[in-house]
Amino acid sequence: MIKKKIVIIGSGFSSLAASCYLAKAGFDVTVLEKNATIGGRARQLKKEGFVFDIGPTFYWMPDVFESFFNDFNTKPSDFYRLEKLNPAYKIYFDTHDAISIENEFDKIKATFESIEPGSSKALQGFIDNAESHYNIAIKDLVYNPGENLMEIVNLKTITKINGFLTTIKKQVSRYVTHKNLQKVLEFPVLFLGAKPSNTPSFYNFMNYADFKLGTWHPLGGMYQVVKAIEDLALSLGVKIETNRAVTKINLDGKRVKSISTENQEYSCDILLSGADYHHTETLLPEKFRQYSEAYWNKKTFAPSALLFFVGFDKKIEKVSHHTLFFDTDFETHAETIYDTKTWPDKPLFYASFPSKTDAVAAPEGKEAGIFLVPIAPDLEDTPQVREHYFKTLIDRLENIVGVEVKSHILFKESYCVNDFKEDYSSYKGNAYGLANTLTQTHVLRPKLKSKKVDNLYFCGQLTVPGPGVPPSLISGKIVSDLILKYT
Repeated sequence: MIKKKIVIIGSGFSSLAASCYLAKAGFDVTVLEKNATIGGRARQLKKEGFVFDIGPTFYWMPDVFESFFNDFNTKPSDFYRLEKLNPAYKIYFDTHDAISIENEFDKIKATFESIEPGSSKALQGFIDNAESHYNIAIKDLVYNPGENLMEIVNLKTITKINGFLTTIKKQVSRYVTHKNLQKVLEFPVLFLGAKPSNTPSFYNFMNYADFKLGTWHPLGGMYQVVKAIEDLALSLGVKIETNRAVTKINLDGKRVKSISTENQEYSCDILLSGADYHHTETLLPEKFRQYSEAYWNKKTFAPSALLFFVGFDKKIEKVSHHTLFFDTDFETHAETIYDTKTWPDKPLFYASFPSKTDAVAAPEGKEAGIFLVPIAPDLEDTPQVREHYFKTLIDRLENIVGVEVKSHILFKESYCVNDFKEDYSSYKGNAYGLANTLTQTHVLRPKLKSKKVDNLYFCGQLTVPGPGVPPSLISGKIVSDLILKYT
């Protein structure tokens, strides 16, 4: 019996996950990656003995990774080793004013109580609510394909309605009054690509993932997870080809018959794209595109990012593996992303120092630093702007933490809007996909299955369930189930 051929565009988490499920189901699967290495946004930069994750650096929701590998009778520990971080992360609010979030919930409650008496009990109530939402999200929502409203019409009576009628910001303010504690509870919304003031409180399930499931690090970096799924895919017979940018989708009536690259044409029975959704549709004749330019332009996108990868010739004191700098107003920065769409005057930023945990990240006695500023998509991206913000971040790091680092910089590399466009054909250079606002939740997101081309499917951060690594793994699973349903 001849196996049906599936071609998958892109090799990010969703594409690689889908390739495993589809190969297991008996398809002949070929993955085509535009770049020289696989992983999509989760690639690596190696320089002078330093190793940086270019994309995701947080390993949250370990149960989703466990579930994925369990589907193939394996487990994460068969491929990589995890370290639970303690502290999970550290947040600076001003000079020498910081909160460390430890790796046990009782310790986190004690930290809250020391700052705001009575808040530990309030936090317990908040996390109990978040756990309820997490169970609903994982069991009843995110593994649905978003084909119709009936999938979520009950959703435990729409989480008793309240979860979609109020916002994260409003809900948090009801539980704690101290501004710094409010910022701690609002912070996980960043992983959804939205701001606390317009994200439904249902999404507080990210706080449960944060405080109860913990923050982990795969030794060797997040790219070890990419390599693990690659190894699994290859063992299942998946073929992966790099340096294969797709230039055209060729149709026969309302069906894809093949795709073209610069060097070769690949025939297929089914085409799945884990590449940028908007870009993929531009490879089709206009009448076969589901979503117009006006549609995409009206959507609320999650941020893009300005990133710096820095090698230091010494260890940096007073920072943790994950360190956040919230010494500026969260909402003011968010307005520059979602409202004014301008460069922020005083940005909040995130810094990762993986060499605090992982010897692979930097040569002995040295430190690897990753700095990220969330910014609006499609901003003007110039070397001068990048240099201005690098100086700003390093000045802030020195002033707030009280350490001198400028003279210890060995090198820096940057990555921003233009790079996201060039490397990933990312719409407006966005980094995280569509924001999870109320009007862009689940069934209201772009569809996994094309309505205009019979054998064309999509997965990844612009469709369901949304941005982030765990949702991408889930997206790969549910689109595979959908392909099986209609094949």
